[in-house]
Amino acid sequence: MKLIALTLASLSLFASSTAQATEARDDVGAVAPALEKYKQSILLGDLWKRPGLNPRDRSIVTLAALITRNQAAEMSDYLNLALDNGVKPSEISEIITHLAFYAGWGNAMAAIVVAKDAFAARKITAEQLPPASPTLLVLNEAAEADRRKRVGDLFGAVFPGVVQYTTDALFRDLWLRPGLAPRDRSLVTVSALVASGQVAQLTGHVNIGMNNGLTQDEIAEALTHLAFYVGWPNVFSAMPVVKGAFEKRPKP
Repeated sequence: MKLIALTLASLSLFASSTAQATEARDDVGAVAPALEKYKQSILLGDLWKRPGLNPRDRSIVTLAALITRNQAAEMSDYLNLALDNGVKPSEISEIITHLAFYAGWGNAMAAIVVAKDAFAARKITAEQLPPASPTLLVLNEAAEADRRKRVGDLFGAVFPGVVQYTTDALFRDLWLRPGLAPRDRSLVTVSALVASGQVAQLTGHVNIGMNNGLTQDEIAEALTHLAFYVGWPNVFSAMPVVKGAFEKRPKP
C-alpha cells in the first residue's frame, strides 16, 4: 500500500510539474522574446522543413531526445505531432519500451504518463498497441555471434550479468520486436546516445544503424536536428565519434 501511495504521489507531482512547465512554455514570448523568434524562424520555420529527414523521422528523433532527457514540458505537444506526422501509436509504444533500456526505466515511466493522456484523447486503445510477447523477427545469427563474442571477451569474466542480459534481453529480444523497424530502433538509439552524452557507444550503434538501413546523410541530419533539442555541446561531442565511424566503415 505504501508503494502504491508513493507511486500515486509521484504521478501527481509529475502531472503538476508538467502543467506548470506547459504554462511557462506558453508564456515564452513574455519572458524571452528572442527565444520565441528563434523558435518560429529557425526551429519551426527552417529546421523541420529541411529535406534530409522527413517529418516522421524528425518526430522519432525528437521524441527519443525528450524521453531520454525526461523533458515533460514539450513531450505532449511533440508526441501529438509525431502521431500527426505518421508515427503509429504502436511505434510510440515501442519507442518508450526501447528507451527503458537505453535511457533508463524512470525516463520511460515518465513518458508513459504523457503518452497515456495523448492516447486517451485520441481514443487509442490497447488493441492498437504491440502485444507483450510477439513473434520476433529473424535473428542474424552470424552477426549476433560476433557481437556476443566481442562483448564476452571484453567483459564476460568481470560483468557476466550485464553481458548475459545484453544478449538475452536486448539483442535476442528487444531488438527483434516487430513493432518498430530495426532502422527506426537504430534512429532512436543513436538519438538517445547523443541526447545523454554517451558518445562512447556511438561507434557501434552508428554501424548497426547503417546495417539496418540508415544512411550517412540521415544520421548527419539527425545530429543537426538534435543540436536544437539536446544542445550544441552534446552534438559537438558526438560529431568526431560519428565521423570516425563513417570513415572507418568499408566502402560499398
